[in-house]
Amino acid sequence: MLWAAAGVVTLAFLVALEIAARHYGLPGPIASQAREVIFLPKSGFLLYASLALMMVVLPRRERFVAAGTAIGIDVVFLLVRWAVGADMTGGHPFGNGALWVILGCAVVAVTRRTGQDRVLLLKGVGLALLLVAGRKTGDTWLLITSKTRLTVLDPYVAAADHALGNPSWVVGRLVRATGSIGAHVLDYVYTQLPAAAVVVAMYQLRHVAVERRFPRHHLVRTFLVIGLLGPAVYMIFPVVGPVFAYGADGGHWAVADLWPNTPPPVSAPHPVPFDGVTPRNCMPSLHTAWATAIFIHSRKGPRALRFAGAFWLIATLGATLGFGLHYGADLVAGVVFTLTIEAALRAQERGWDRSAGLLVAHGATVFAALLVSYRYLPVEMAGHPLVFGPLIVLAMASVIHAYVRTTRLWEPTAALAGHPEPQPELV
Repeated sequence: MLWAAAGVVTLAFLVALEIAARHYGLPGPIASQAREVIFLPKSGFLLYASLALMMVVLPRRERFVAAGTAIGIDVVFLLVRWAVGADMTGGHPFGNGALWVILGCAVVAVTRRTGQDRVLLLKGVGLALLLVAGRKTGDTWLLITSKTRLTVLDPYVAAADHALGNPSWVVGRLVRATGSIGAHVLDYVYTQLPAAAVVVAMYQLRHVAVERRFPRHHLVRTFLVIGLLGPAVYMIFPVVGPVFAYGADGGHWAVADLWPNTPPPVSAPHPVPFDGVTPRNCMPSLHTAWATAIFIHSRKGPRALRFAGAFWLIATLGATLGFGLHYGADLVAGVVFTLTIEAALRAQERGWDRSAGLLVAHGATVFAALLVSYRYLPVEMAGHPLVFGPLIVLAMASVIHAYVRTTRLWEPTAALAGHPEPQPELV
């Protein structure tokens, strides 16, 4: 019943976004995904990543069959498109096969499986489709932010960022100094964030086919919730980022062409109009949020996975700042945002108690305080950087410390020492 209720809520949400997108003359998440059954997919890698997540529920032999079938279907699609002279520039030349196999497994689950095998396979299909739908939903959300939020609050965040030393301007100059090599490395890390997430998720879900059940908490759940809630904050606090508001990429909509050479002067901030195309997707930084989630969930893996999680977090922070896509204030908010969501999801699985409630309330309070401060105290923050800079960092550090301290008490080893005992968690 819980899975059915979640499915109904998700479907209703997707339908609502579809209607909203149609209002602006563009296809929504449902139409976009249905189109990729036949036409070029926008992200072939994401579809194969979704297939890989679904295959964790399959025995080893069936995994090879599923992967081989997906590749074979893609080869057929490629040959047909080449034969009819179809346009190959609108997306990726592969990915349809992965979607066909995912949908085929749904049919097999309903028609050929029974009992626990049917439930497990349907959960795997649902996980794969949710990952794809999350991407499509995010694209639609970004469209809605650009169409409905005609003014942006970048001057407020830029002023508040003076308290942190204008990190986007500093890192932007450093990235330019490294030349094309540093820019290419950071760009690859930034765009391939889903790849790191899939690697960590595959490690966490490696025992599903044997245990015949999913772990009670894993990275994909956190990823999806971040992607669902983050754009709602975009609607409250629309920001486009330094490279658009203060750089050449903003065109005539930019406040000034200053990034990354000259930090913006501190003056009385006010909302500024911006185009109806650029997403207002800065506050909080969801790339930072997702990279933080990858880092957290990689901590229980082998050394190589822990190293990769740390590298991806550091490189993502460098890319978000170095490409002028975010202010330092966005990154701080993104870290607090993720830890609060992660704490709530873990508490929901182990059972709520006083420590869980305090941890989530702490994170939510700090996150709200950051947004309020950025909006209503930016001039004071810029005028007293030695006061507000450390306060911002300490606020974030307090949430990190509370999360680490509380979740350690939730571990089974802590329970043996006399702390409240949580339910065991599969990882």
